[in-house]
Amino acid sequence: MRVLCLLLTVLAAPALARGEKAGEFDYYLLALSWSPNWCALEGDAREAEQCARDLGWSLHGLWPQYEAGWPSYCPTSERAPSRSMNGAMADIMGSGGLAWHQWRKHGTCTGLSAEAYFRQSRAAYELVTRPEVLRKLDRTFQINAEVIEDAFLQSNPNLAPEMITITCRQGHIQEARICFTKDLVPRTCSRDVARDCQLTDAVLEPVR
Repeated sequence: MRVLCLLLTVLAAPALARGEKAGEFDYYLLALSWSPNWCALEGDAREAEQCARDLGWSLHGLWPQYEAGWPSYCPTSERAPSRSMNGAMADIMGSGGLAWHQWRKHGTCTGLSAEAYFRQSRAAYELVTRPEVLRKLDRTFQINAEVIEDAFLQSNPNLAPEMITITCRQGHIQEARICFTKDLVPRTCSRDVARDCQLTDAVLEPVR
């Protein structure tokens, strides 16, 4: 039994160590949040800064991924972003606080400086055309989640269905998640990421 435990410990060690090493990952996952839904479910109750902004698809974050799993809160020698650097991301993220959190949880695992990580995040965000039709909604809708994916595919001919996934939360459309290589070229998402929402009546709140 003692030998078996030792063997299991040795086998488990590389996976744990790998998650701690900054810069070692396979691809990026760009997460875009439908801001009106987040505000309806959570942000309004917090009086979140983001909910006072005219945001549709906001940048939740740019996340390093493994082909299976992902790293987070990696040790890094890079300096933390300044308050002004965080605040400069509020136009697409909703608040400097979210930018700070994304750096701590995900940016530290990229091996990039905070400035370079935010620059990479903005570049990825700008590579995706957000469907303009969704900003024209004037009331709350119930919609098939597949319609959201189709809208992104029509607005971004360089994307294929296996490169994007739509998530839901508490019956609401939550996020559009798009996979990119480290060079920000769209790529197929790994299996643990490609979990499309199956709702046919997901709630979509209008931009305020």
